[in-house]
Amino acid sequence: MRVRHVFDGEICGFGTTSGHRFVIGRWDRSPLGSFTDVMHETPEGWRVLRAPSVEVAEFVQATYTFDEVHIAALDSTRDDCGLRVTADGLSMSIDIGSRTPIGWALRSVPRRIARSAAWCSAIDPVARLAMRGVRTKGTAGNERREWYAATDLHRLVSVEATLDGRALGGLADVEPPVRFGFSSTPRRPSIVAVTTTVETS
Repeated sequence: MRVRHVFDGEICGFGTTSGHRFVIGRWDRSPLGSFTDVMHETPEGWRVLRAPSVEVAEFVQATYTFDEVHIAALDSTRDDCGLRVTADGLSMSIDIGSRTPIGWALRSVPRRIARSAAWCSAIDPVARLAMRGVRTKGTAGNERREWYAATDLHRLVSVEATLDGRALGGLADVEPPVRFGFSSTPRRPSIVAVTTTVETS
């Protein structure tokens, strides 16, 4: 019997002018409770996961690939204008802008339909063309299947990020794409409202 694990929240992806690239998952509801995790790829291609607990780290590692894992307290604050995250020497202040045309289109799809595996399969080819590297359904190469039901999309306006007190530069595209799993984050810095379903055996 296969089991479905449903995560409701947001995925925020951006790069910096120094070459660092980040994907922040902020989950309001999940089988692991409410939490935030940070996936970070350095300019040299080193992939780091920052997770708030061993349980979260083990679940994420079973689906994605990292070179290093840090388990430490993560604090995140979200309001209409921005997202603030601090985690293990990393500090990020992200300003969120307007909804994109794709965001308006996503909001027009009834939530019940948008969250279905059939819908995510149907729009996967469109997502690949519209946002290079983005997939809405796939597998990480193991027994787990995963699909992303995006329901909104906002652009990012600016970011201030430091790592161990060192500034990482201004906002930049996610280029080259991050290499954590089968799907990348959009190239343009953005925050996506999403329901992620992970199906395990």
